[in-house]
Amino acid sequence: MIRFEDVSVMYDGAAGPAVRGVDFEVPEGELVLLVGPSGVGKSTVLGAVSGLVPHFTGGTLRGRVTVAGRDTRTHKPRELADVVGTVGQDPLAHFVTDTVEEELAYGMESLGLAPEVMRRRVEETLDLLGLAGLRDRPIATLSGGQRQRVAIGSVLTPHPRVLVLDEPTSALDPAAAEEVLAVLQRLVHDLGTTILMAEHRLERVIHYADRAVLLPGRGEAPVVGSLPEVMAVSPVYPPVVGLGRLAGWSPLPLTVRDARRHAAGLRERLVTSAPAGASGLVAQLPAPRGAAPVAADGPGTGRRLRFRRRPAPTPKTPQPHTAEVRSLSVRRARIDALRRVDLTVAPGETIALMGRNGAGKSTLLGSLVGLVAPSAGNVRVGGVEPHRTAPPDLVRRVGLVPQEPRDLLYADTVADECAAADRDAGAGPGTCRALVSELLPGITDDTHPRDLSEGQCLALALAVVLTARPPLLLLDEPTRGLDYAAKARLVAVLRGLAAEGHAIVLATHDVELAAELAHRVVLLAEGEVIADGPTAQIVVSSPSFAPQVTKILAPQQWLTVAEVRKALA
Repeated sequence: MIRFEDVSVMYDGAAGPAVRGVDFEVPEGELVLLVGPSGVGKSTVLGAVSGLVPHFTGGTLRGRVTVAGRDTRTHKPRELADVVGTVGQDPLAHFVTDTVEEELAYGMESLGLAPEVMRRRVEETLDLLGLAGLRDRPIATLSGGQRQRVAIGSVLTPHPRVLVLDEPTSALDPAAAEEVLAVLQRLVHDLGTTILMAEHRLERVIHYADRAVLLPGRGEAPVVGSLPEVMAVSPVYPPVVGLGRLAGWSPLPLTVRDARRHAAGLRERLVTSAPAGASGLVAQLPAPRGAAPVAADGPGTGRRLRFRRRPAPTPKTPQPHTAEVRSLSVRRARIDALRRVDLTVAPGETIALMGRNGAGKSTLLGSLVGLVAPSAGNVRVGGVEPHRTAPPDLVRRVGLVPQEPRDLLYADTVADECAAADRDAGAGPGTCRALVSELLPGITDDTHPRDLSEGQCLALALAVVLTARPPLLLLDEPTRGLDYAAKARLVAVLRGLAAEGHAIVLATHDVELAAELAHRVVLLAEGEVIADGPTAQIVVSSPSFAPQVTKILAPQQWLTVAEVRKALA
């Protein structure tokens, strides 16, 4: 159905080809996973299937790409639209109408389908993706994850024979991601749809794929094979594979279920060790007011926390909060986005906001940075009310990296972005560029931000915000588009900031990131806080938010492969 024949793509002004020697075939009715580190050309390969590369992006394509027998060099994207449906990393770039139902119908209108067919398919898609309650909602009022589901639905309604998906679950909560992937699997198995998908969160998708194509980068030819074959050599792999490699399991497990069948021996080796929780950071977890954390060993489950009362501190040495939210309510477009939320953020603390799409995570971050005014209650950051504070003063107290990091970037080169960030923050020349080099090695000064991948763009935006060294750093879905190596670099930077006393609040659906980094997890549902506590306590008790290592080694409370590696050493 899809065939690449020795394909290379060179963009104008680039030092080398974006991809080289791509040669593989995707048979009809298969789901093939495209994997590889950030920036190796996965989006370029996907764009070549739909004809966006090179007809829209420019550049030179050598070799041949055919889809259902049509050569994409001679067929422009509109001539492939009846065969190929595409969802890119940025759903907003795809929307052309105002409401959910209109967007789902638009593609079918373009193809001239009968009204009764359109109506039936819209209803089917609303049910498939759990969008029925949003059918009349303006797209502008949706959360990032809800928009992503609408974008996927808009390409499903025309019933294309081929789907090309770039990070389709990156903005979805775990439950919504499972629902979307189950729908895709049904399309493959029941309707014979062919799917080529790139996804960095391999722990979510790896068990759905029939085969994998690894793009190693550095000009090397792709590696094509079964999932176990590719995962054995891939530089990017999910925690379940990392644990299997560490323990020497063969064949490598791809699912939690398979891994648990191997795990009895490993659990026995670990029974005398106590998992620290949150990568050894439990000792730094903030205690409830007036209480001090005391470690207590539980039978066979590692370490858990209990609290004893401590004497009240003297008034001379109070511990100031970086941010404090009291009874915060926010009503937007007749919807209660937040309801009586209480939250305190202490210096050096890292908090993960979690919950399903539309729970209010981004609204809470917007309130902390002054983008959203309270309908009731109050918010204070660094002693001021954000929505009443002038931006030049606020930027030195709090910084936000939004879900769409390109919103922060406006210069023509990476060097210009960094110079502007240094000026705006009053930082020394080269401050931002040093952060970029740490987060994004190998990117040259003359690179245009528009030419960066989604993950690289996020790293650049983070460096721009960090240049001002704000005491409070807010991140909205910070691992979208990041591979595991890039995520590890991000975690190292954020840990360093927390150690220096910076407070960090991140809204994320990435349970592995929360397990690796967060001291606390705050769960939101329908705009309300439903749980707030130490990471290990919250995620271990949740089937949806537990990381893979926790599920594999339960009832022991290990969170990450790094914890297990340290214990075995």
